[in-house]
Amino acid sequence: MFYYLKGIAAHVAPNLAVIDCGGVGYACRTTSYTLSALQVGQEAKLYTHLNVREDAMELYGFATENEKNCFQMLISVSGVGPKAALSILSANTPEGLATAIITGNEKALTVAPGVGKKIAQRVLLELKDKLAKGQLPAAGESYGGSGLTVIPQDKTSEATAALAVLGYGPAEINMALKSLDLAALSLEDIVRQALKKMLK
Repeated sequence: MFYYLKGIAAHVAPNLAVIDCGGVGYACRTTSYTLSALQVGQEAKLYTHLNVREDAMELYGFATENEKNCFQMLISVSGVGPKAALSILSANTPEGLATAIITGNEKALTVAPGVGKKIAQRVLLELKDKLAKGQLPAAGESYGGSGLTVIPQDKTSEATAALAVLGYGPAEINMALKSLDLAALSLEDIVRQALKKMLK
């Protein structure tokens, strides 16, 4: 329904940003990373996800499309609601989350308040399984499209898989990884630098 909101950041509070668009204040539930990028009185742009339940309609907003994609990916996991997804994304950057999924790093998820071992294991298991089956989104698709199938075996394929988790397609990933010194960099650094190149 709403792809993004662009307006003035009128109010920020823990997990909440109010964006004034033409005199209407849209309350967006959000992460600590997105909040850190906002300044009250300054223009802001948040990529949004509308969550509709029987008893409520809630708008979620994110500073980047990668963060929004990760949120949608997390809430697709059985037993993970919007609150847990926000908590995970407040404790991890999108690239950190993608790296955790590929490497099976449970601790990266359990540092998020309210996320226990069982939820962390379910997230890792289901999302790794979806990645292996090529069910993660390709670039430009919202969550649920048919994406890239990668079963990681080395640092290059792990980095490729992590970038696929974030919604990038094979051609973009290959171009971004081409000039990086893969042997010298950690997996998270490879993902971070590749993202920088793709966002230019």
